[in-house]
Parts: sequence; structure tokens; C-alpha cells
Amino acid sequence: MFTKIQELLGNQSENLLGFNSPKISKNQLHLPSPDFVDNVFMNSDRNNRVLGNLEWLFKSGRLSGSGYVSILPVDQGIEHAAGASFAKNPIYFDPENIIKLAIEGGCNAVASTFGVLGFLARKYAHKIPFIVKINHNELLTMPNKFDQIMFGRIDQCYNMGAAAVGATIYFGSDESGRQLQEVADAFAYAHELGLATILWCYLRNPEFKKDKDYHVSADLTGQANHLGVTIQADIIKQKLPENNGGFQALNMGSSSYGKFDKRIYTELASDHPIDLCRYQVANCYMGRAGLINSGGASGANDFAEATATAVINKRAGGMGLISGRKAFQRPMEEGAKLLNTIQDVYLCDEVTIA
Repeated sequence: MFTKIQELLGNQSENLLGFNSPKISKNQLHLPSPDFVDNVFMNSDRNNRVLGNLEWLFKSGRLSGSGYVSILPVDQGIEHAAGASFAKNPIYFDPENIIKLAIEGGCNAVASTFGVLGFLARKYAHKIPFIVKINHNELLTMPNKFDQIMFGRIDQCYNMGAAAVGATIYFGSDESGRQLQEVADAFAYAHELGLATILWCYLRNPEFKKDKDYHVSADLTGQANHLGVTIQADIIKQKLPENNGGFQALNMGSSSYGKFDKRIYTELASDHPIDLCRYQVANCYMGRAGLINSGGASGANDFAEATATAVINKRAGGMGLISGRKAFQRPMEEGAKLLNTIQDVYLCDEVTIA
């Protein structure tokens, strides 16, 4: 297994697998473990039903009992338009194939829309944990707008037998204040009913693009994570960081944005990808809320890219990967193989925490 991981990483292998000098020590983190719910969430205000659903999530699929999660998210039929998302593999217009892929791929859970999961709830809700995505951006309004709006109610998620709910906030957008309040209220009610909560902590503002794209900077995404755990997301979904210095860049010249300390870039993180990801983990209350990174768009080197992302996340102290397009935009057998390739990183003892 380790040899295969090294082969997939290619010339990145030594840099990613040999890195062992993070700015923030792993000893300060709450790391994924078989008893993570007992060690971390047991001391929280989550009720017994939330703890039970978190345990169900952690005890499902190929990663069962490891403390790590592999989730298949397919909400792109709304977020990116169904035709654009499923043209490569039209079988996924049928929601049953989405759930089948998650099961065949050994995932801990499947995340999708009210429509997808509701249509098959009686057949599958007891076989694999459902994560119902409660808000979306839609691309039919002209001109296109970028806003997350509610598509349903928490009671519907509960009634279909879901284990958790998921939501997105576009932090940095003009609409983020309303989204934050809506999602905070929804998550509070979800916890009352016993459902776990997962937040897609995405950044969205054209001003974040300067000399580089700071939508994926460690400092800005880290702060988004911190806001996410503040409204009691149990798990945070975030894009893998690709750079740093967003706050610093947005404060150059006459601009004034947010607040930052230069030690973020010297004492708390280096420019190594594992260090950048660890800063994201640190902002998730030092790992008390699990960090799962997204798999990104499908391309020519999906297996290598997914392996690298998984290695970075695991070695940084993250909790797993949530990968959709790389899996469903290919034949089901290949999609399941890709999901298994990601899971192998978390099952491989030789891939250690940096």
C-alpha cells in the first residue's frame, strides 16, 4: 500500500512523506482516533443522539473505526448545473447511482440534496449515513448570482433518517451575514434533533484575487474555519490551501481589511503544503472539529492529485477527504477505485502525522 502511494505521488513523494518540521506541533492537536467521539465530543454540549450519529459516521465504510472519514458529495447538479456535471457520466442523473457509488466506494457517508436522498431514503437511509445539504447556489438566475439559499427544512432531514446536515457559507461575500445567521439557526435545531453538522467553509469575494488567488490562502480559509466551528459545525469542509498571506496582501497600500499578525506567516506556518493545512486544522479548535479537505475538479491526473491531497490532509492532522467530481465523472468501477485509493492513505500506517 505504501509503495503504491509513493508511486502515485511521484516526484512529490519525498517532500510530502518526509516532511517532519511543522510550525505547530502535533502534540497540540486533537487527532483523529477510534475513540474520537469519546475523547472530544463527549465533553461538548452535543446530546446523545448527535454523539450516536457521529459514531455511526465514524464506524461506517472502509475507514470504520479509524477516526477518519471518506465522504462522497454530489450536490453539483445544483451547484454546477446537472448537464455540466453529469454529461461525462449520465448515469448519475439517477440519484440511486450516487448512493450506490458511495456504498461501492466504501465511503463513510453520502452527501447530497433533499431531492437525491429523499427519493431513496426508505431503501438506503439505514444502510449508509445520509448528509443532507440544506442550502445551495443555483445557476439559472440571469445574470448568474452567487448566494447560498435554503432549499428545505431540518425536519425533512430528520424525517428521512439522515445522520447529519451540511451547509455552505460564502464567507467574505455580501450575503455572508445572512447565510451565517441562517446556518447557525439550522445547525442549532439540527443538534436539538440529534443530527451532526458539517459546514462547507468557502470564501467568495472578487477582491480576494490579487497577485494570486487568496480564496485558497491558509490565513483566510483558516479564519473561515474558525467562524465555522464557532457556529458549532462538528466537521469543517475546506479547500486545500495553496498559498498564504491573504490578510497581508489585502492590507497593502491604502486598503484595510480584517486583522492579522505577521507571526501567522513565520511562527504558525511555513510555505510547505502540510504546514498550510495544519494552520487550517489549528483554526478548527486544534482539531476538536475535524477538517476534511475537498477533492477538487476532475482532470487528467485525478488519482495522483487525490492521493497528494489525502497525504497532506492526514499528515497535517485532518480527518479525511470529501471528493465528488473526481469519482462520479468516470465509470462507477473507476470511481469506486479512486475513492478506495484515497481511503488507502488513511489506512496506511506508514503515512504518519507530521
